[in-house]
Amino acid sequence: MEETPADALPEIARSSLRALLGGIHRLDEEIAGLEAELKAWHRGNEVSRRLAEIPGIGLMTATALAVRVVDPGLFRNGRDLAAWVGLTPRQDSTGGRTRLGRITKAGDALLRRLLMLGATSLIRSLKTSDSALGRWVRALLARRPPKVVAIALANKLARIAWVVMARGEPFDPRRLEAAAGAA
Repeated sequence: MEETPADALPEIARSSLRALLGGIHRLDEEIAGLEAELKAWHRGNEVSRRLAEIPGIGLMTATALAVRVVDPGLFRNGRDLAAWVGLTPRQDSTGGRTRLGRITKAGDALLRRLLMLGATSLIRSLKTSDSALGRWVRALLARRPPKVVAIALANKLARIAWVVMARGEPFDPRRLEAAAGAA
């Protein structure tokens, strides 16, 4: 009788693998359930829905922002929100000279990570876009490393998110284009 690859494994290994595979299937089902709950919450939350209209901000980032920034009025402006998330450069001043360094990474690491992921994804689609934001990203990429451009774009997304949350208005793509054209 010829031995198949499945027979080459001892029974203890096969039973262990079956148990692991069952655990993976259960986790997949749990994740699907949690995603369904998250989508239902998102559909019922006006702020989260408005935030998800911003390019680069998807379901996860919108719900995280809506949950973690309960009162956008606590921030004077979008820059304060970006600083709270940790997306603004560290400032070192001496003798009247101000030097900007790396981002502070102070604040909410999850929001910073989600905004960075959204910005990185958005950069990929903007590389070929003829919009003002696309031109802004390409001009920045010509003189800065991609990660620095992603940080700048994540900072811009945080500021836009603050405007959407603080003013209670839907996202207006023309404002994004105007901000990119002015930058």
